[in-house]
Amino acid sequence: MADKKSNPSKNREEKTSERMDMRTIARLAKVSIATVSRTINNVATVNPKLAKRVREVIDELEYFPNTQARALGSGRSRLFGLIVSDITNPFFPELIQGFEDIAVEHGYEILVSSTNYDHKRMSLCIRRMLERKVDGVAIMTFGIEEPLLDQIAKRKIPMVFIDVAPEGPGISLLKVDYQHGIRQGVQHLVAMGHRKIAFVTGPIKLHSAQSRLGAFSSSLKECGIVPTPKWIIEGDHTLEGGIAAMEQLLKAKPMPTAVMCSNDMTAIGVLHGLYRAGLRVPDDFSVIGFDDIHIAEVTIPPLTTIQMSRFELAHSAFAALRSHVEESEHFSQKREYNIRTELIARESTDFPRDAMKNLRRAKQV
Repeated sequence: MADKKSNPSKNREEKTSERMDMRTIARLAKVSIATVSRTINNVATVNPKLAKRVREVIDELEYFPNTQARALGSGRSRLFGLIVSDITNPFFPELIQGFEDIAVEHGYEILVSSTNYDHKRMSLCIRRMLERKVDGVAIMTFGIEEPLLDQIAKRKIPMVFIDVAPEGPGISLLKVDYQHGIRQGVQHLVAMGHRKIAFVTGPIKLHSAQSRLGAFSSSLKECGIVPTPKWIIEGDHTLEGGIAAMEQLLKAKPMPTAVMCSNDMTAIGVLHGLYRAGLRVPDDFSVIGFDDIHIAEVTIPPLTTIQMSRFELAHSAFAALRSHVEESEHFSQKREYNIRTELIARESTDFPRDAMKNLRRAKQV
């Protein structure tokens, strides 16, 4: 006599052969389609027992909800846009990773675009965001194109910016405290005896580059040092820009004994430029970067730098967007988040060679 007991694997095959949609889930879980929809969208008012039945069927069938259909039904895509300046700069992949980690943890996806500091690409980035119906956009570019961003603002899509933001509802700002970390860096060099200190900026059209240069100049003045114009070189936040800036500084008469840089990629280029010139760090030159990317820990020597936490930037940017999306009654409220900076002292800074000579002379006297 044939065994009439049901075969679980066969039953599953039969179920999975059916069309995977909410109607099928509802029938197998013996609930309404509305209950399936509310369960998938994590609506808190769903009866826990019914929600449990729905999730068990979803797990058994390995069903993946159509996120676009969910967006049409709920009016929300649970998708945040993230626009960065330069995907080749390690600072930004680290920022993207932090933003994605926290987004996934809270049930959001992210759409990433890189502008490469190009106006046309910025326009394409924004178009992609609008086409995908993002719930909010984090503009992590350290520079904004207000006419383009009006396309997002007029659709009342929440946005978060670094350093400076346009006026309007649903706008949040991440204010980086450049002054604190750069002051620490200048004081660190001055305490070692450096008085001839150069600075390699970022593209001076960027607000962040202006802010970092301003913090450097004011910190020098606090220490009784007048900034030397020929030791302030405009860079472009790249390795090549750092090498070119160092070549220019090596031609200066007199030469500085220490160089501060607007980002770590520039500082690594400076290290390479000094190596090419047969000079040693920190014996001949002290070098300080800005950002504290992971590579800074393993350069030769390990780079002294000003830390700007990517985790803090990512966490604050996500929190700002989420608060606007999930607390719509506060949509018009502008939020500000302070981002700290801190000196991380490693091995690329030391006493200047002249200072050691003067110290030995003083001891002999």
